[in-house]
Amino acid sequence: MVVIVLSPSLQSFPPAEAIRSSHFDRYLGFPGQIASSGTDRPRFPFREASPFHNAEECEDSTIDSTACDPALVHIAITLDEEYLRGSIAAVHSVLQHSLCPESVFFHFLVSDTSLESLVRTAFPRLRFKVYYFDPERVRGLISTSVRQALEQPLNYARNYLADMLQPCVRRVIYLDSDLVVVDDIAKLWRTDLRGRTVGAPEYCHANFTKYFTQRFWSDPKLSGTFASRRPCYFNTGVMVLDLERWRRSGYTRRIERWMEVQKGAAGDGPGGRIYELGSLPPFLLLFAGHVAPIEHRWNQHGLGGDNVRGSCRDLHPGPVSLLHWSGSGKPWARFDSNRPCPLDALWAPYDLYGPTP
Repeated sequence: MVVIVLSPSLQSFPPAEAIRSSHFDRYLGFPGQIASSGTDRPRFPFREASPFHNAEECEDSTIDSTACDPALVHIAITLDEEYLRGSIAAVHSVLQHSLCPESVFFHFLVSDTSLESLVRTAFPRLRFKVYYFDPERVRGLISTSVRQALEQPLNYARNYLADMLQPCVRRVIYLDSDLVVVDDIAKLWRTDLRGRTVGAPEYCHANFTKYFTQRFWSDPKLSGTFASRRPCYFNTGVMVLDLERWRRSGYTRRIERWMEVQKGAAGDGPGGRIYELGSLPPFLLLFAGHVAPIEHRWNQHGLGGDNVRGSCRDLHPGPVSLLHWSGSGKPWARFDSNRPCPLDALWAPYDLYGPTP
């Protein structure tokens, strides 16, 4: 018998059949929505989140303090039109479950700066800063992947966090846009990295060889990268990063060098490729085997069905602090098509798309 432990807040979620995004169709022009510039077509109809406040035991931190306030928890997440609904839900979930939500500072990476006004409308009291990520910075380094979404430049913005964020930000939690947090994010923030640069849940039972091509494994100069360590797969959608160590070690440039190896010598042809999976493999090349392990509860991943369209997944055994719809199936898209998976009901309460129910 498999026993799955859910946090109490997860146990009262409504069933998926009761939540259909088609219910929102008639609200595409509701008053107060964010309008797109230069057009009458409604854009991004998100409602304002409920107010949030720190508990009495939270460390003092004023709403006007800067990102350099040492009392803050720092979270980085990308914002783009395709995944915007997911990003807003992720932020909402963090605030809902934080003991000290006013002490959380968000760093939003964007290629469209107009999205800043949307964030301020949905979360008027949110502490955040928006950083423009120029797609041209990385476009020439990107090679084709198994899914087109993995080829988008903004997917590589996480590589540049240490360069983009202020030097006073010494640690950051990076979160993908297709997840919700159902526990106090401060618990993840307090992770002991044990002198490592990256902390993440590791999955050492996974077949690590599949993340690289035969060319990689057959070339001793390439495969020798892992000779002195026991590499394990980890998902880069949930990471705690020591930005000070990252900066000192120059990891941004080292990631770019691996991307150049992938892209360069064979012109991205099949004979020269060393991996197939977008932004993940360079992280594995640098950090696998040197990751500070974090409890699996902080990344219940694969709920999107990996790369299989239309597939529904169950939770992994064990407690749950974060639900991650990695893979091709996203809960908002499945609601839009009236074909949600059962676990998509756990994402729906954080969705701010549409007017107040």
